[in-house]
Amino acid sequence: MKRIARSILFVPGNRPDRFEKAMSSGAHLIAIDLEDAVSPRDKSQARAATAAWLAQGHVAAVRINAADTEWFNDDIKMMAEAPAAIVMLPKADLASLMETQEALSDHSLIALIETVKGYKELERVAEVPGLTRIAFGSIDFGTETGITDDANAMTSVRTQIIIESCFANLEPPIDGVSVAFQDADQIEQDAFRSRQLGFGGKLCIHPKQVSAVNKSFQPDSAQVDWAKRVVAAMESSDGGATTVDGKMVDKPVVIQAHRILADFEHSHERTL
Repeated sequence: MKRIARSILFVPGNRPDRFEKAMSSGAHLIAIDLEDAVSPRDKSQARAATAAWLAQGHVAAVRINAADTEWFNDDIKMMAEAPAAIVMLPKADLASLMETQEALSDHSLIALIETVKGYKELERVAEVPGLTRIAFGSIDFGTETGITDDANAMTSVRTQIIIESCFANLEPPIDGVSVAFQDADQIEQDAFRSRQLGFGGKLCIHPKQVSAVNKSFQPDSAQVDWAKRVVAAMESSDGGATTVDGKMVDKPVVIQAHRILADFEHSHERTL
């Protein structure tokens, strides 16, 4: 079963001194940020630093600038020289994602859905070739719509992202950031809610968030014990339906058990 990046840590592209620190943070994947974290005057410097670091053989996601910005074309040219890097497209909608895919057809893509237009085009966005995963930009989405990301106000939006990802056979989507980075309990609660909804990971904006996110997406001992007993029971039944803890066990339950065991096995490994 393929390993899924649960914690995705942003690091500013104009701070190459932090790239290695981000790599050692425990994050499953780092995302070098050329967009929000970098001021206009530092865009060229950030792009050059990112290109130099990727040229050394490092692998990461890179959040490029949006397709309607003056920096997009230069970002695309830089990414063309780093085919192993994952492209994260902000403000993604169908047109911008297709434009990016046509320019970087040999790259894996992550579509960051953070506008109403992108959300309304989700079904078609999910079908774009090369797209591996969808991420939710909850802060920008809330800014545009006026929806406050509290008390599950955006649950319906999140659910739609999960459903479209599943239908298109994409990797489980990535939930948006938690603005708190000092409150580990709050971060764990946010990440656990994401996991319950069906997200496969969460964006992080600070290294202090990584361990809490990883913990929330890691199966606990009770789940692992249950999964082991389910697999053992199914093997003993020669593939037929059986029971565990008084409940029926059939193929969908076994798939869930194998997923839990795979998550546990990979929970302390870095994906890239």
